[in-house]
Amino acid sequence: MKNSPHLSYLRSFESAARHLSFTAAAEELNYTQSAVSNHVRSLEEFIGRPLFVRHARSLTLTNLGQAYLPTVRHALMQIDAATESIIASKHDRKVVVSCPITLAENWLAGCLGAFHRQHPGISVTVHSTIWSDVEPEIADIRLTIHHGDDPPENLRPIWNERLALVCAPAYRVNGRALATPQDLLDADLIHILGRPFYWQSVADMFGLDALNLDGGTKSNTTNVALECAVHGLGCTVAPRSIIRSYLARGLLVEPLNFDVESPWGYYISGADPSMTPAAKSLRDWLLLPENAAC
Repeated sequence: MKNSPHLSYLRSFESAARHLSFTAAAEELNYTQSAVSNHVRSLEEFIGRPLFVRHARSLTLTNLGQAYLPTVRHALMQIDAATESIIASKHDRKVVVSCPITLAENWLAGCLGAFHRQHPGISVTVHSTIWSDVEPEIADIRLTIHHGDDPPENLRPIWNERLALVCAPAYRVNGRALATPQDLLDADLIHILGRPFYWQSVADMFGLDALNLDGGTKSNTTNVALECAVHGLGCTVAPRSIIRSYLARGLLVEPLNFDVESPWGYYISGADPSMTPAAKSLRDWLLLPENAAC
């Protein structure tokens, strides 16, 4: 690779040529006058020919200096533009969030609505996930669900998850509203695949050894299980963070006093040093206590 003059020499030359003054160039570049003069002199020594004619109180460009200046100025503008582009990318106003679809629909959407009112200039894209997360490079913020005994490193729980038992307001067992734990023995149970603990915790809490933990409607997503309950297919157990919106809309009710800590919880990715200010603003917003779903 051929040797090239130091960038500071070129910046000092361009500024001095524009002002026709080493003193003015020094003020612009925050250098001393002698530093700018030495930079230009070093550049002239590198080239092997003078770029300025030095008068007692002024400067003029030599023919070579006049010919050299446009190329140097264009090169410096390209360098500055490329640098600004990199810096601007760190302040990107777009944020990509990956989130389990059930949490996205029943909690995240509401949080984003409030966030948008406070930060209208930030654009958010949500990648909804089922069971598996998207590639880490895709999302700036990742919300995932994990068992509390083995959460991945660099993840933070959003809240302490609790479970609730719900059914439709009009749901009946043997012609009457579900009112006692014993009624569950004749009720239609809606199961969430992969979460057998949910109904098992009900059986344990109420001492229902004969509770049918196998029969009934099954779904691989919490949202579908809740929609089945809304349409009168039975009762189900699910995280309170997800059920809360159904209770608020009057679509589901809690017929029994059931409240158990869930071993499964939602986690948010850590604050990465490379995270953009927009992404950090959204992450901080999601972690505000008033946004907690439990």
